[in-house]
Amino acid sequence: MADDAEKTEEPTDKKIEDARKEGNVPKSQDASGVVTLFVAILALLMLFPFMAEHMLRLFKYYFSLIGTPLDKLFMIDIALITMKEILLMVMPLAFAVAVAGVLAAISQFGFLFTLDAIQPKFSKINPISGMANLFSMKKIAESIKITFKSFITLGVGFLYFFYFIKELPTVAMFGLHDQLDWLVHKMLIIAFVMLFITFIFAIIDVIMVRKQYFDGLKMSKQEIKDEMKNMDGDPLIKSKIRQIQMQSARKRMMAEVPHADIVITNPTHYAVAIKYDEQKSRAPIVVAKGMDHIAQQIKKIARENNVHIVQNPPLARSLYKEVELDKAIPESLFAAVAEVLAYVYKMNRK
Repeated sequence: MADDAEKTEEPTDKKIEDARKEGNVPKSQDASGVVTLFVAILALLMLFPFMAEHMLRLFKYYFSLIGTPLDKLFMIDIALITMKEILLMVMPLAFAVAVAGVLAAISQFGFLFTLDAIQPKFSKINPISGMANLFSMKKIAESIKITFKSFITLGVGFLYFFYFIKELPTVAMFGLHDQLDWLVHKMLIIAFVMLFITFIFAIIDVIMVRKQYFDGLKMSKQEIKDEMKNMDGDPLIKSKIRQIQMQSARKRMMAEVPHADIVITNPTHYAVAIKYDEQKSRAPIVVAKGMDHIAQQIKKIARENNVHIVQNPPLARSLYKEVELDKAIPESLFAAVAEVLAYVYKMNRK
């Protein structure tokens, strides 16, 4: 029983799919963050001339207002123009960052749309459980991890910054334009070094998150058995369905007996009803067959509908064992069946 309760088995595809439907997926915040930050830096560099142009246009507009008397409508006009220029500067960058965030998430766990994760749950606003989660070992470990990553990243960035400061006496001899170029160049170096370190931590975090995710979904042997049972259906229900299907098939089979040309029997055990329609089939068809109680029912229905019953034990056994229901008889039995049918047709003509 201990082995059954211990979660040692890898999660099944159904368990993983059920977790996805609930919004439970392996998502690394570090990976999403580093991708978003990288795209934000690239977008900022590419959009900088565009943003600078609109910023300059906005400052020119402000300078043009010097000496103009202000009133309520004029203030509204200034606010609208300011909002327009700021939106033009910010929206392309915000759009790039948003797309990067979506692509970063999709790259980790694929496309997923579910409303289960945002449905209100009163257990989430329970103050007692909230306090317990706040001071749980998982939260403490997460805080230590964030502190460690921040310390390493900022530490390396500071070392590069301290190294670049040594160049300041030389840079002070440059012109203003060259000084700005040097500052931008060094800032980019520091930014990409820190970004690279963050990228390394993100890879490690992705590996850890996926391991924790699949470890959390591990199942016990009993859970796998229960899942298979639920997927296959309850044996009692399946048995009941099978019984109903057999009864339905038996009713359809018995309904064909009155239309048969002949019923071949072993007097006590077998009964096989045969119908021959040369326009529909080149060989006689077995329309009903059964043993014991079912055989007696076939013979009873045949007698009630004046269908000829012929006793031929070897042929009855062969037909029952070799020919499926609603199938034509094989060539090996043509001669025997033809002889019986000829006898029946002769009796009918009489």
